[in-house]
Amino acid sequence: MGIAIKERRVIVKELHGKYARMTKTQKRNLLDQIVAVQGYNRNYAARLLRGGHRARRRARTGQGQRYGAAVHRALVVVWRIYDGICGKRMAPQMSEMVRTLMRCGELTCAPLVAMQLSHMSAATIDRLLKPERKAMAQLCRSRTRPGLLLKHQVPTRTYDQWREAGAGEVAVDCVGHDGGSTRGEYNQTVTVTDVATTWTMIRAVRNKAQVWVKAALGRMRSQFPFPWRSMHSDSGAEFINAHLLRYTRATGIGFTRSRANKKNDNAYVEQKNNSVARRYVGYSRYTGDADCALLNQLYEVLNVYVNFFLPSMKCIAKTRVGGKVRRRYDKACTPYQRVLASAPVAEDIKQQLRARYATLNPAALMRNIIRLQHRLFKRTEKNNVLAGYQYAA
Repeated sequence: MGIAIKERRVIVKELHGKYARMTKTQKRNLLDQIVAVQGYNRNYAARLLRGGHRARRRARTGQGQRYGAAVHRALVVVWRIYDGICGKRMAPQMSEMVRTLMRCGELTCAPLVAMQLSHMSAATIDRLLKPERKAMAQLCRSRTRPGLLLKHQVPTRTYDQWREAGAGEVAVDCVGHDGGSTRGEYNQTVTVTDVATTWTMIRAVRNKAQVWVKAALGRMRSQFPFPWRSMHSDSGAEFINAHLLRYTRATGIGFTRSRANKKNDNAYVEQKNNSVARRYVGYSRYTGDADCALLNQLYEVLNVYVNFFLPSMKCIAKTRVGGKVRRRYDKACTPYQRVLASAPVAEDIKQQLRARYATLNPAALMRNIIRLQHRLFKRTEKNNVLAGYQYAA
């Protein structure tokens, strides 16, 4: 049976003074006896004999807390303006966003705090922001109906044919705001994204009627910073129709479609349906001209915010290792930065974008987005069929 704790302390206290005066061989022999009799770990026993009968806790060997409260407060401000994106998307753009917010007077911090924010890693950003994050469960539903009459006139384009896409090759899709019930008429959001630069625009229409979708595409095409060279859609009847086919032929825009039941053929815009449209307006039911007009007020601001300030990452390589696929992504960039780096885009267009960027305030844009969201959600509160979606301001 082992020795009682009190007796151990008495023995250690008596040997403490003698241990310091012993030779190396004597210390080793004494430690052997204490470990054998009392069951201590050898290093722990040596520490007790060096420091007295009271056990001293070893100090932590880490660097300690590097970022103080001021850095955390500033990080939360930047993160909220970025609308809660992950650290991997924030870290490459942190220094640029901090400079922009300080220029606009939206962020006031010491130079040391600004420097620490700019050098913060993605993992540290996620760790410091962990208490601030709230998970939002989202569902996905498809209401696409195939357009059969003109499919043979529109050639297909598969997912592996997007690798060499240049600026001006856009993908389009629709998002239905049915609130969980397909009865009656409800608004739609038309999404357009440029595959090469990720420049994305969205616009609400009253329903999926061909005339509304064509008009929305025409308006967004006129607001795009560079001309369209080709357009790609799914096989839905809102796109595969005579109106849009005549429009693309008259304007000289190439027109391709996805294969039936192959969502990966249109993956670039499908992803934006969730990260842009669904993220900011949710799954509520929006109907009529009033809701459509309010959606478009929100989208006018959102288009500017997403394209100039919201960074994203693109998958640039896939490697299969056994049964797993490892993906490699490029540096997180905003669509605005990708347009500036795109060689096919004319220099005068880039100068216009630079001039516009210098006048924008991302914090003011985010406040305007939140204000319009509150108006939209308050208006449609009674019509919301799906419970559980709540915007975290």
